[in-house]
Amino acid sequence: MSTILHVFFCFLMFIITSFNLGLQSGCSKRDISISQSRHPTSGIPEFIVQIVNTCVTGCPPSNIHVRCGWFASTRILNPITFKRLSYDDCLVNGGRPLKSSQSIRLTYANSFMYPFQFKSASFC
Repeated sequence: MSTILHVFFCFLMFIITSFNLGLQSGCSKRDISISQSRHPTSGIPEFIVQIVNTCVTGCPPSNIHVRCGWFASTRILNPITFKRLSYDDCLVNGGRPLKSSQSIRLTYANSFMYPFQFKSASFC
């Protein structure tokens, strides 16, 4: 009887481990990289933001939102690339999927740097 239970337990652990590994191979919030640097210019400071999907397997994340405070720029941005929807909610890439290794780059001008952080995305 104990041999049957042992075999069943080992089989159950194999299934659970396989299931967990399958979940970890998909894209997640860890795969959305946001970096920012100051662009050396005179006048109003400019900042370069790069948002990259570093996930190489699984379906690409879409409907990516970042925390952005009251984001504003004296430099006009393409709203399809980056758009503030409300306080602390900016939409990236018009909600379209960000493919593997694809990046969105934008340059904005303001007297200070906004602290962008990942907020949410749809991972299928």
